[in-house]
Amino acid sequence: MPVDKTQIIEKELAVVDGIELSADWNRMFEQRTLFDYDLQYMDRITDLDGGESLGWCYQCAQCIPVCPVNTVGDYGPRKIFRKAQTGTNLFEHPDLWQCTTCANCLRVCPKEVNMIDIMPAVREEAVMEGYVPDELQEAFENTFEYGNPLGESPRKRAAWIQETGATVPVMKDIGRAVDILWFVECYPAYHPRGKEASAALARVLGTLGVDFGVLGTEEKCTCDSQRLAGEKGLFEEFAEANIKTLGKYSFNTILVTDPHALNALRKEYPAMGGEYDVVHYTTYLAPRMQELKFTRKLDYRVTFHDPCYLGRHNGEYEAPRQMLAAIPGVEVTEMQRCRENSFCCGGGGGGMWLDGFMSDHVKERLSEQRVKEAVETGADVLAVCCPYEVSRFTDAVKSTGNEGKLVVRDIIELVTEAMG
Repeated sequence: MPVDKTQIIEKELAVVDGIELSADWNRMFEQRTLFDYDLQYMDRITDLDGGESLGWCYQCAQCIPVCPVNTVGDYGPRKIFRKAQTGTNLFEHPDLWQCTTCANCLRVCPKEVNMIDIMPAVREEAVMEGYVPDELQEAFENTFEYGNPLGESPRKRAAWIQETGATVPVMKDIGRAVDILWFVECYPAYHPRGKEASAALARVLGTLGVDFGVLGTEEKCTCDSQRLAGEKGLFEEFAEANIKTLGKYSFNTILVTDPHALNALRKEYPAMGGEYDVVHYTTYLAPRMQELKFTRKLDYRVTFHDPCYLGRHNGEYEAPRQMLAAIPGVEVTEMQRCRENSFCCGGGGGGMWLDGFMSDHVKERLSEQRVKEAVETGADVLAVCCPYEVSRFTDAVKSTGNEGKLVVRDIIELVTEAMG
């Protein structure tokens, strides 16, 4: 049967960006270099444990409009597939580090091409070969040396308790079982805004009479973001240390402030022998809001940003909104992109430590785009419940010239403000 050159050219042109259909079929057919595939790097990716699904892409491009990085740049799984298909070495390419692992592409992909597995797998290879952006490497080294990516002393991990005047029992000091073990994590323990939210949560837990304790200086980073950024060895080392520490104590439930810690403890630690009942603080507190005594009406118009690792990755959309709705005077207004289709702050998958790198590849930060969306709602307050977001959005409010129009508050801070 003779080859239909027209059909071949039309098929291949359908997946090549920027090339218009030519009337000279014979010339186009002979110039095969326009359509030559170089699959050495595609094969290398799909051979990786976790990389297999990249080969399933059939270039429907549904991922492109929902990819947050594409909104501020030129990106997306379909584009990565095409580059790998035509010989781009993703292991040494800037595209490797731009994905925030937000999972919005996976939500819409009919072939279930899973960038949350693909990117960490390829990044792990790149890390082993030394192809890592400098600022990300610094976060890795800080985590290895100090137990946290901020480079703060591990001896000061519980210093926030004294600084804020909160009453927080430390497990090694109280020497007994507790109902709730609160895994504080790094940014809530060290970052100034994170410490404010931690103090607020401690006060609410105390008011409710919750029997809880923290690990204090025994706690180490869960390293979920480091794992997603390619440092699997660091993740495994720290997971083993945390599991060993948790094994010393008796408790019923682990409470977390950080959705990234929720993801690690709930989804990754069980494979290493650490099986726990893990809950985010909003999920825990939402049913108990009626037990709190509010003395102030806030009269704020509030819009809420769904964290990727609380929402799409772990399915919690309602609890934060229930908490906000229970605060006297708060009016909740939604951004256009919310819940399952929420935008990304840019901090996931190692993005928290890649702002300098990303500035060369996008026209603005994802956090800046999100702040503009919040301002468009007419809200006074952008409410968050992930420790990455408080600092990212606060900086974005300043850089977009929206100081005085919008303030960024953790939900738990609004709760304690209403409690007086």
